[in-house]
Amino acid sequence: MCLAAPAKVISITDREAVVDYNGVRTTARLDTLAEPLAPGDYVLIHTGFAIRRLSPEDGEETLRLFDELANSLDLNDVSSDEASSDRQANLRTDEANSDQQAEANSLDLNDVSSYENAEHSRVEDSENPVS
Repeated sequence: MCLAAPAKVISITDREAVVDYNGVRTTARLDTLAEPLAPGDYVLIHTGFAIRRLSPEDGEETLRLFDELANSLDLNDVSSDEASSDRQANLRTDEANSDQQAEANSLDLNDVSSYENAEHSRVEDSENPVS
């Protein structure tokens, strides 16, 4: 899944713009935009490229929705902390299972290696029979 974030254009130099993400300023490439752009416009930024110009109304509405989403996540911090603890416990269990599987695979490889050595010895013995 890809995510494009809205940003307000502060200034433009050649094919690069300084944009503001709700107080955080960075640069964005304008190479993929065919439409004209001016300071004060809003753009959707994906991986450092402006991919679409937004009307001021759409830009403001999208930022309002992002803020609303962020605020709803803040309200769920307690249940989020519990879910995070559960995820961490599951990760520890997965890591332990992974370690056990790696050890079992290592034993399997040792068994195969022992088998190959035994087979190799038998081939050598058949090529050089003892008189």
